[in-house]
Amino acid sequence: MAREENRPITDLGTLKALAHPLRMQLYRGLCVARKATASQLADQVDEAVSLVSYHLRKLAEHGLIEEAGTQSADGRERWWQPSSDGVSIRDKDFRDAPERAAAHLAATRLFHEQRADMYRRYLDERPTWRPEWNAAAPDNESLLRLTAAELAELGEELLALAKKYDEKGRAADAAGDTEGRENVALHVYGFPFRT
Repeated sequence: MAREENRPITDLGTLKALAHPLRMQLYRGLCVARKATASQLADQVDEAVSLVSYHLRKLAEHGLIEEAGTQSADGRERWWQPSSDGVSIRDKDFRDAPERAAAHLAATRLFHEQRADMYRRYLDERPTWRPEWNAAAPDNESLLRLTAAELAELGEELLALAKKYDEKGRAADAAGDTEGRENVALHVYGFPFRT
């Protein structure tokens, strides 16, 4: 399968495959590691290797991940990698039927709960991070007055900016410049609300 930059998910089966709590953790772990074995991921999520292997195969069945080829001398380990640089799941692709809309809502809630858990974990671990990391970590809220088109434009600009920094970090990693680099989660939500 050719590697996609950002894979749109529009079918219910793939959405449901990714919307399993452990599978989403594994997918996220692979996105961070870029390549990993079931054993390595099992250590990260504190689950049995056999269970992790099963869920990795389910993700692969839906084309979300793929085998990465042999990464070690013995060749017995099965390595995995994401099949694209990311996924996009849009509300508009699941509005055509009530069951699809309900599945999209459930998946979205799961993804947001896991993101909130990641942030809560950071807050709990904040004392263990060096002061420069805590000072650098943004925590902002902006209340804007926009049109739907302006919100969409803002979202695209923020995505492009995040991509720029991701490419910069990956290039530095590839060049061996890993000093002071950490994994960083950037969660951006923009949504209308009424007072």
